Amino acid sequence: MSEKVIGALDEEVTKKLNKDYAKDKRNPIIRHALSRANVDQVIYVSEAAPSVTNHFSVEVKTLPVTNQRQSGRCWIFAGLNVLREIVATKLGLKKFELSQNYISLYDKIEKANFALESCIKLADKDSEDRVLQFILFMPVSDGGQWDMFVNLVNKYGLVPQDAFPETAQSNSTRALDQLVNAAIRKFAADAHKLYVAGKAEEIRPLKDEVMGKIYTMFLNAFGVPPKKFDFQYEDEKGKYHIVKNLTPKSFFEKYVGSLVDDYQSLINSPTKDKPYGKNFTVDFLGNVVEGKPINHLNVEMERMKEAIIAQLKDGLPVWFGSDVGFYRTRELPYWDSKSFDYETTFGIPLEFSKEDMLDYRHSAMNHAMVITGVDLVGGVPQKWKIENSWGGDNGIAGYYIMSKEFFDTFVYQAVVLKKYLTAEEVSATEAEPTHLKPWDPMGTLAD
Repeated sequence: MSEKVIGALDEEVTKKLNKDYAKDKRNPIIRHALSRANVDQVIYVSEAAPSVTNHFSVEVKTLPVTNQRQSGRCWIFAGLNVLREIVATKLGLKKFELSQNYISLYDKIEKANFALESCIKLADKDSEDRVLQFILFMPVSDGGQWDMFVNLVNKYGLVPQDAFPETAQSNSTRALDQLVNAAIRKFAADAHKLYVAGKAEEIRPLKDEVMGKIYTMFLNAFGVPPKKFDFQYEDEKGKYHIVKNLTPKSFFEKYVGSLVDDYQSLINSPTKDKPYGKNFTVDFLGNVVEGKPINHLNVEMERMKEAIIAQLKDGLPVWFGSDVGFYRTRELPYWDSKSFDYETTFGIPLEFSKEDMLDYRHSAMNHAMVITGVDLVGGVPQKWKIENSWGGDNGIAGYYIMSKEFFDTFVYQAVVLKKYLTAEEVSATEAEPTHLKPWDPMGTLAD
């Protein structure tokens, strides 16, 4: 007879587990329900929905929602949704989109270049180096951060969507990402071999060759962007306008301009490694090599909400990053931590502190959206209106309602104009930032 191993799921342990399962009369009901429906449908708490009605005391009227389709470009869509409101307000537009494909194309190109440059910096490291492994896990993905978005629009400008529309590849990016990441990983392997062989001078010419092939691949997939275009539109009174011979840069400077540089990323990370009132950057996180590094100012949640509300009251929407992996579905408009009863159904409690959720990798940012409204009672926010980029067939014409509990628990980042910060906070953003590891949770939106 084999020796008993502590902790093993041996016959004695599994016999007890099966006996306990059979004793619980709820299990057959749960099992039968799960055989015909997904988990969220079975554990949905219908009475939670009326607690978050679709009315808000502060609301920014925004344009119809956009649709990122089978891509992870939420941060680009959210960023462009903020900027298009600036253009629409200036011109009196009722319907308007900026080209997501245009920014996505250059993001892919810049990310590939950023990753290749990172591989050059780490050419002396072998394949087991943790930083190199992290970079090579997904060197080019659809994700990104606000400061990465600003780098792109400052460098390349903007174009209306009809000047550079979506393609099949921009709407569904997985296949191309696999190809470009294979090329980057091969370059990392070849660069290390050249370094070990004492041929480091051959690494950069190899990088230029690989980058050229990647550049060509993305142009073929996303299209060749326009150098000049005519901007045609109808204003809110139905009057036709045309502005001729714009470039992406001149369009950006004419209708948006330096305002994008006035925004600051705030994060709420109640972890011991990130004191409030200090700013942080994430190593090896970026896209434009020569661009602005990531800069997050960590603040308490109440302070973040104050800044968000101030911006909303001035009629300006707010870009933000959240975890949307729990207590919500794409179809239902109400996101509330009481909407799904995991504990009664499975006996597994999922509630623990925000600090522990971050430290123990239970929760992190995975989706960017836009805050367009808040309902205040006695100055205290009760719920928030959210503009998503999942199309108009979900939620309430594509918009969602987020309860205060969901917001406090799962919102980690918001981007506001610096005029809504205190002088002390602005000064803190200008200090030398603390460098975080590439895998820190405050960088996960870019994964």
